[in-house]
Amino acid sequence: MSLKARLQDDIKSAMRAGEKERLVTLRLISAAIKQREVDERIELDDAQTLAVIEKMVKQRRESITQFEAGGRADLVAKENAELSLLTGYLPAQLSEAELDAMIAGAIAATSAASIKDMGKVMGIIKTQAAGRVDMGVVGARIKARLSG
Repeated sequence: MSLKARLQDDIKSAMRAGEKERLVTLRLISAAIKQREVDERIELDDAQTLAVIEKMVKQRRESITQFEAGGRADLVAKENAELSLLTGYLPAQLSEAELDAMIAGAIAATSAASIKDMGKVMGIIKTQAAGRVDMGVVGARIKARLSG
């Protein structure tokens, strides 16, 4: 079952169960996917749908940080609820050891020796770990590895 089909099934089940908050978030995801399809005049596959969801996860994390700084506990709770629902659609996250092994493999494959080669390494990791790790964390680890 594709990610979009799973999302549509979840929307239907949320409607039947009367879960209003969950339904709002699911429709938000669906709208973001449809918006990208309309804008680019394409049918999104699972990888592209995953990219849309990853972007939404990143937005929620940034919003939570901002709302916590502003003392808006009500909005933090709302964003956390949306974030937990969104992360349910992401694949299983990589462990620390798996991530380190993937970075080491990418550095070896590209023969990266300095920070100048960071883009090559990031390109490989991005394709291998799509949706399974925060790319900000990956960037920091690669930078530490290449500069150290």
